[in-house]
Amino acid sequence: MTLIRPTDATESIRRTGPGRAVALLVLVGLAALIPLLGPSVAAHGTGEAADSGVVALLRTLLFAALCVQVGELFAAGLTRWVPAAPPGRPVSWAPYAAVVGFSAAAAAGELAPHGHGSRGGVLALLEAIAFAVAGLCALTRRPNRQVWPLTAVILAEALRAHPPTESMPLIGSGLTMVHLTCSALWAGGLLNVLRTLRRWDDTEAGAALLGLYARVAAVLFAGVTATGLCSSLRRMPSEAALDQLTTTAYGRVLLAKVLVVGAVALLAVWARTRLRRAPDPLAACSPARVEIVALGVVVAVSGLLTALPLPIKG
Repeated sequence: MTLIRPTDATESIRRTGPGRAVALLVLVGLAALIPLLGPSVAAHGTGEAADSGVVALLRTLLFAALCVQVGELFAAGLTRWVPAAPPGRPVSWAPYAAVVGFSAAAAAGELAPHGHGSRGGVLALLEAIAFAVAGLCALTRRPNRQVWPLTAVILAEALRAHPPTESMPLIGSGLTMVHLTCSALWAGGLLNVLRTLRRWDDTEAGAALLGLYARVAAVLFAGVTATGLCSSLRRMPSEAALDQLTTTAYGRVLLAKVLVVGAVALLAVWARTRLRRAPDPLAACSPARVEIVALGVVVAVSGLLTALPLPIKG
């Protein structure tokens, strides 16, 4: 069997050091400022009441934990389709993500109106229990069982986002469920694919894994875009949407999210172009790493968006 010599791109993927850890901590700290300071900044000049950024931060942590766990399962599934995939796998982050998700959901339930006795509090409690079960599943020999409690988290979050008082809440919950699933697979999948590539020396297998992810990610992006557009139109009527994008806190943050997602899409196109045309396919990892940072910003903005008051329909 002929061994493929690692390319420069492969070596750069595997390079580690204190600088990378410091950069990661700085990025996480900066991302945390988005939900913490976002409510007051977004509501400035709108006349709307700005809630504490703590709730937005908790929802960001919940979404991030969900992305890590769902993405880990997704990336593991993709590696099974790679011919002669190397045996190396990254250390699982799922148990740690489950602790973060459990803590965030439980704290969010405490901060909900009337605490855990309210509908939102009960759903938050269910999310916390589901994260705990997912964490236990991640420690077993069959971590793929996490899919069921994680599905429960997504379902509870979709129900929480659309209370019975709104018009046709089940349609809204369905849209949110698809949107959240596609988003978690997209962001979490890319994170864990890049982590897997750092464990592989086989350039050919790495390129195959990236190619598989790219094809599925295109479908996921379409799902995120379609459901996001439909959800926005339900909450912001088309005749008033343009005005509410600049005059309401929700609209401003939504506009910011659209711009960041657009930047992510451009980075994705750049990465996939390099994957197909560059002499070394793993050169696509450079824009992909920037893409995952931008997706982290999207997660933070999404957490902020869920903590803002919805625009008043005219």
